Amino acid sequence: MNVNVKKISAIIIPIVLVLLILANSISIVEAGHTGVIVTLGKVKEGVLQEGIHVKAPFIQQVVKIDNRIVKLEVETEAFSKDLQTVQTTLAINYRVDTKKSYSIYKNIGADYENVLVVPAVNEVLKAITARYTAEESVTNRALISDGLIEGLNEKLNGIGLYVTDVNIINFDFSEAFITAIEEKQVAQQKLLKAETEKQTAIKNAEANAETIRIKAEAEADANKKLDDSLTADIIEYNKVEKWNGVLPQVTGNGGSMINFTPSSNTAK
Repeated sequence: MNVNVKKISAIIIPIVLVLLILANSISIVEAGHTGVIVTLGKVKEGVLQEGIHVKAPFIQQVVKIDNRIVKLEVETEAFSKDLQTVQTTLAINYRVDTKKSYSIYKNIGADYENVLVVPAVNEVLKAITARYTAEESVTNRALISDGLIEGLNEKLNGIGLYVTDVNIINFDFSEAFITAIEEKQVAQQKLLKAETEKQTAIKNAEANAETIRIKAEAEADANKKLDDSLTADIIEYNKVEKWNGVLPQVTGNGGSMINFTPSSNTAK
């Protein structure tokens, strides 16, 4: 019995050791990654591309660096030009240059995101936010995003990190500032309403004045045409038509009234 166990162990143990050695001699670098070889703590220059690679068992380690676009969400605080506190949530998309995976790991380590990217985001955001008032920060999101991309790439490209996109998820301000903005908007709406009513009243007054002017011009034109149509013969005819047959009475030298009303005898 003991002899059989020894024989089996003598067969199995070498096989297990061979399998362990083989397992530690092969490293697979997944798609979208590069591998950095570390030999007993020393980083080897260069990187391993995607695929299967052979390494020295037990003394060499292959550190995988993700070179795909990575999304990083950062919550940070900054101050606007008018000294308002701005709580900002950002989504940053960035990637690691495959050629510089080795130098990034050697000089910074695997935690390069927290060591480099996050501090850079905070620094650049504070510099850009200080250019705008709190209200302008809300209305100029696109400009701030573009400024962040440009500023971050200026700081990180030399190291081998490239920012491809920045999205401002949220701007948050103090309650006092939000209340002040709401009151300002209400005041602006009231002012706009008053101005609209004023302009409407002016337009109505102008319309009434124009109506009166047109009516007056029409009456004046009609009177002028009437005056132009009145000839001397027409005026005399109207006088005759309106005469009641009574001649005017005049006072003589003696003060007695003389009546020029024609009598029947005179007519004869």
